[in-house]
Amino acid sequence: MLRKRQERGFTLIELMIVVVIIGLLAALAIPRFMAVSTKNKQAEAKLILKQIYVSQRAYRQAGNSYFLPAAAASSSNPSGFADITVEIMSTANYTYTITGTINTFIARATASALDDDVAVDIWEIDHLGNLVCLSDDAQL
Repeated sequence: MLRKRQERGFTLIELMIVVVIIGLLAALAIPRFMAVSTKNKQAEAKLILKQIYVSQRAYRQAGNSYFLPAAAASSSNPSGFADITVEIMSTANYTYTITGTINTFIARATASALDDDVAVDIWEIDHLGNLVCLSDDAQL
């Protein structure tokens, strides 16, 4: 009497079903991860802009005018705002600019390609402390 040998393992169909399920899960998870990653990068802009606002208020109290730098501050020019004690990190994603007059200012944070697309992310804060998003890369 011959015994039939029992085969162990997975069939090709079973493996293909697993690959399809993993692909679907990845297709759903990756865009959500990118949006969360972009939101985390935007936290940098909000934090630095609020720091610029507080430092500008203190600078004005000391000298009766707001600080208006000649150049932007970014990871390549981290000490651009040293006069108001705001230093930009070497890993910064944004470029920061301050424009205005002796009585008003607008600080702007601009980043291109936060999530590897062509959209630009722009945040601003003014001398009254109003923080607004002009172009939200996470929503595009």
